[in-house]
Amino acid sequence: MSANSPEEKEHSWAHTNAPKAIYEKTKFLAREMRTNPTPAENHLWQRIRKQQVLGFKFRRQYPIDRFIVDFYCTEARLVIEVDGGIHETQEEADQLRTELLESLGLRVLRFTNGEVLQYADAVVERIGEELMRPHP
Repeated sequence: MSANSPEEKEHSWAHTNAPKAIYEKTKFLAREMRTNPTPAENHLWQRIRKQQVLGFKFRRQYPIDRFIVDFYCTEARLVIEVDGGIHETQEEADQLRTELLESLGLRVLRFTNGEVLQYADAVVERIGEELMRPHP
């Protein structure tokens, strides 16, 4: 990858606020998380991978700043988070995380495990709607 390639620019943008030591840890953790997805994450991944949603490419377990987001579409600057039961007790932390990601110019969609597993078609439709919305 050349220093001026779009992937290199995206890569450097995604980590501008994270010190190198944090980036190295999140990169390692993201790789581990990709090998052991939750059932809901895996279910959604099967529906959005390989540009199945309007031709947009998603990455899974992607490091941005000091976070690892569940799914990320570079072109649309869209983060998708799939929240399990633990998130019911950490709403404030999730809100702060969302606000920080939005402060980086990203859009964030959140779905529960139940929504993904029971209403996958509706979840994918909502993602498609967000992909089609103009982003400021």
